[in-house]
Formats: sequence, structure tokens, C-alpha cells
Amino acid sequence: MNGLLKKAILCAVLLTVSAVAAVAQIAEKKSLTLEGARTVIAAAKEYARKANAPGGVIAVVDDGGNLVALERLDGTFSAGANISIGKAKTAVMFKKPTKVFEEIIKNGRTAMVALPDFTPLQGGVPIAVDGQIIGGVGVSGAASAQQDEELAIAGADSLSNLKTLPVSFFDSRTVTDAFSKGAVLEDGSNGENYMVHASRREKPGLVEIHELDTDIIYVLDGTATIVTGGKSVDSKPIGPNEFRGTSVDGGETRELKKGDVLIVPKGTPHWFKQVDGAFLYYVVKVR
Repeated sequence: MNGLLKKAILCAVLLTVSAVAAVAQIAEKKSLTLEGARTVIAAAKEYARKANAPGGVIAVVDDGGNLVALERLDGTFSAGANISIGKAKTAVMFKKPTKVFEEIIKNGRTAMVALPDFTPLQGGVPIAVDGQIIGGVGVSGAASAQQDEELAIAGADSLSNLKTLPVSFFDSRTVTDAFSKGAVLEDGSNGENYMVHASRREKPGLVEIHELDTDIIYVLDGTATIVTGGKSVDSKPIGPNEFRGTSVDGGETRELKKGDVLIVPKGTPHWFKQVDGAFLYYVVKVR
């Protein structure tokens, strides 16, 4: 082996060692996105709705204590915003629920109140994903300090409990069988905010109103006349957030054919007024 080749090999080895050492000094870090913060707020609001909480301000900060998102529910006192931000920052900077510090101070360690940017009031909790603290959520202005914390925990858990879902696959035979009778391919039981229907119509139907679901319709085969908008006539509830009517007063009429896509926003009446033979279409329901 000549000297030049030895030097080349030595350089390659040194570069490899340097690269490995550099990787060893860098750890993968998860971060909180705006969408994630909105998920936390939505979960806290949903808990508040179910618990009949009279109000509250929900603040979400990143792992540096910087505000990412905030929402103030109706009826909450104005100071709640600053307090909720303080709770969220305290929870993430100290990596503990703020209730811990409220208890410590109650037990006599009052010197802690002199710490800067410190809000030792119950209602702030860290947000952790896979063992990493990525932010904090603080709630102020609910019915009680205990309820502040319950809302915050519900929000934090919405990210902490995230799990990777398996990929869904339906082979052609399953899909064909579903369209032969009209069936649900994905019913939303996996915890996602969508459903997928393999729908089949051979005659007109009732007016449908889905208060929570937006329908995305893709026509696979056949033709039909649909009316959207207007006012549903003789509308009656058939289940939670679902209504059916006999016809539509007003609205816009369209002819649907193979390849068409129609998006019907939630709360919008829609009525298959006429169907010519077998009409096959996918419906993706997004909640």
C-alpha cells in the first residue's frame, strides 16, 4: 500500500469518526406546533363543555415558555389571560404541575414567591410526548382551581396520548362488495376525525343535515340530481346532530356524474332528489 493510499484511508476514517461524534452530540428533539397547540385547546374546551365549566382562558406555551396559542372562553374575567400564561410558563419551566408549588408555599416555603416569572397557582401542567416535555398548558377562570387543572390535564393528554395508527387498506374485492350494497369502509372508531363510506343509491332519499360532519363526495359511477342549501322541510332529528327532512325549499340543484367531486359543509341540507339507476360514490365524512 503506497503512502498516498494510506493517507486517503486515514482521512476517511477520521471523517467517519468525526461524523459519528457529531451525531452523538445531537439529540432528536420534538417541538410543539401551532396545530398541536390548537389540539390542546380544543381538548380542554371539549372537557369544559362536558363539565359545564362556566368559562376559562386556555394558554399553551412551547418548551421555552413562549406563548403559542391562547383562547378565552365567553364570560371569563380579563385577568385570566395573564394568569393562564403564567401557569403554563411555570409548569414548563419547572417541569411540574403548578399545583405542586401552590402546596409547597401553603406549607410554609413562601420565599418561592420571589422567583421571577413564577405563577404558583393550580391549573398549569407540562405537555409531554414520548417522555419529552414539549410545552405547557395553563387554565384560569373555570369554576374552581381544581377544574382549572382538570381542563389543563385534558388538554395536555390530547397530545401525550397520541399514538401512531396503522395504515388502512381495503382490497378491490372488499371495495366492490361494499359498493354492491352500500357500506362503511372506515367508521371513525380508530379515533380519527373522518369516516369513509362506499355509498350506493338507486332511488331518491331524504334531506340530510349533518351538524358535525362535512361530506366530501366523489362520484364513481352513474348520475343523480342533488339539491344543496335552502331549508329542509319537515326536518326531524334521527340521532345526535343528525336531521332528516322530506324535501328542500330553495337551494341549488346540480347534476352529478362520474368523476365529479362535491363538498357539502357541515350543517348544509343536501338531498338526492333524483337518481338514475345505480349511483355509486365515495363519501369521506370529516368532523
